[in-house]
Amino acid sequence: MLSLCAVMLNACALFPGHEGIDEAIASIERGEYTEAVGILERAEEAGENPRQLHRARGIALMGLAKYEDAAEEFLLTLSENNGYVRKLDVDTSYYLAVSQYRSGDVSGAKDTYTAIIGMYPEESDAFLLRGKTELKLGERDNAIADFNQAVRLKKNDPDLYIQIYESLNQNGLEEDGEVYLKDAMELNTRLTNLQKGKLYYCMQDYDRAKDALEAARSEGAGESITLYLGRTYEALGDTNYAASLYRAYLTENPSDVEICNQLGLCCLDMQDYRSALEAFQQGLSIPDNEFEQTLKYNEIVAYEYLSDFSRAETLMKEYLDKYPDDEAAIRENKFLQTR
Repeated sequence: MLSLCAVMLNACALFPGHEGIDEAIASIERGEYTEAVGILERAEEAGENPRQLHRARGIALMGLAKYEDAAEEFLLTLSENNGYVRKLDVDTSYYLAVSQYRSGDVSGAKDTYTAIIGMYPEESDAFLLRGKTELKLGERDNAIADFNQAVRLKKNDPDLYIQIYESLNQNGLEEDGEVYLKDAMELNTRLTNLQKGKLYYCMQDYDRAKDALEAARSEGAGESITLYLGRTYEALGDTNYAASLYRAYLTENPSDVEICNQLGLCCLDMQDYRSALEAFQQGLSIPDNEFEQTLKYNEIVAYEYLSDFSRAETLMKEYLDKYPDDEAAIRENKFLQTR
C-alpha cells in the first residue's frame, strides 16, 4: 500500500542526547525489530524523548507485524505534539494509516488520511491512499474523486496514473482504470522507457511493453522493472524466461515478497509445483509481509497440485480461521472436503 512511507526511516534523524533512540533506529534499519524494541524500553527508562521514542517503537512493531500495537504508539506520538502540527506529525500519520489498514481498520485508515489532507491539502499521496482505502470499503465514487484530485496535484507523474489503474483493476474496475492509462500516454512530459513499458503492459500491448522494458533494462533502470518485464514475458508465453528473471532477481533480493509470489505463480503455470511451493514459502518466511494472505492461499493451492491434500486441508483451516470472509477460500475448502 505504501512502502512504509517510501524509505523506512527517511524522516528519522539522529538526536543529540538520545543515544538509545539512535541505537534503536540503527537496529530497525538492519531489520532487527525485536532488538530495537528492547533498546527502546531501556531508552524509556532513561527518560529519552517520548515522541521520538513512541514513533520509533511503532515502526519497530510494524516490522514485527504487530500493527494494532504500532498504531497505539503512533497515536501516542501524535498526542504529544503540544498543539503544534509539524512535519513529524504528517509522517507519523502516514505510518499510523498503514498500521490501521494492515490491522483491518480500513475506516480508521481512511479517517487518518482525511486528517492528513486537512493539515496539508496539497498532499497528492494522501488523496491517492485515501482513494485506495475507499476502494477497499466499496466506495467507488469517493475513490474516483480522490484519484482525480491526486492527479490534479501531480498531473505530470506517469507512475501515479499507473498506480491508480492498478488499484482500480485489482478491484474489478478495469474500465475506470483505462481512462487513467490513456491520460498518462498523452502527457506532455517525456516518458521514460520504464514508464512506457509499464503503460503498454497495463494496456495489454505486450510486444511494445517488452521493447520498452528491455530498453529500460539496458539503460540500467531500477529494481521495479523485474516484475513488469517478467509478467510481460509471461503474457507473451515465455514463462521459462520469466521464471529465470525472477530467480536471478531473488538471488540478489531474496526478501522481495511480490517477486516470490510471482515466481510461484509462474512455476504453477509451468506445472513445476515443487518450485512454486518453495517460492511461496520463501515469501512467507519474510516478516512484515503485506502479501501474507495471498501467499498463504497460493501455498495451499501448491499443496493441492502436489496431491498433499492432508497438508492443504490443515493449512486451509488455519487460513479460514484468520480470513473467514474469503469466498474463494470457502469454495476451495468445500473441494478439499471431497478429497
